[in-house]
Amino acid sequence: MDQGDHAGAARPSAELRFRAATQHDLPAVVALVESAYRGEASRAGWTTEADFLGGQRTSLADIEPLLGRPRSQILLAERDGALLACAQVAVEDGAGYFGMFSVDPRRQGDGIGKLVLAESERIVRDEWDCTSMRMTVIDIRDSLIAFYERRGYRRTGILKPFPYGDARFGLPLRDDLRFEVLEKSFGGAP
Repeated sequence: MDQGDHAGAARPSAELRFRAATQHDLPAVVALVESAYRGEASRAGWTTEADFLGGQRTSLADIEPLLGRPRSQILLAERDGALLACAQVAVEDGAGYFGMFSVDPRRQGDGIGKLVLAESERIVRDEWDCTSMRMTVIDIRDSLIAFYERRGYRRTGILKPFPYGDARFGLPLRDDLRFEVLEKSFGGAP
């Protein structure tokens, strides 16, 4: 069991509430994403990218267009009015797409991420009639990839180059970064 599946982790006392983000929520979403992946605050959780990427992870300019696209939303998970997690959920190329997945670093390991992933899958499967979900993960993220594999995702072997030189994706601290597409089929054979 790795950091993404703590046995005996504290169980949340109140239910998570899911909803789609609005324009008003975007500053809090950017702050959450930054805290989960960049800088010292991200080191409190296990999803940090601080050892291989600096700079910003996202911005208002990056995420605002996601709200206006059909079959696209930023899913929020809240408890008692506090934003605990978010994810981009969309339809791209006929399949569900899952990205920008962020859980408050202080709450990682509480099971919140598994619930957000399950709700995201429900949306693309039940509301948008998709038969699969895809995501891209930096392929050196072994623990993160293992987390997704335990939830039915498989490595496709499809690799995409990391956009070196585009600061919107961060400032690489290594020269061997690339993305791999992970995919999960709903129902039938993969």
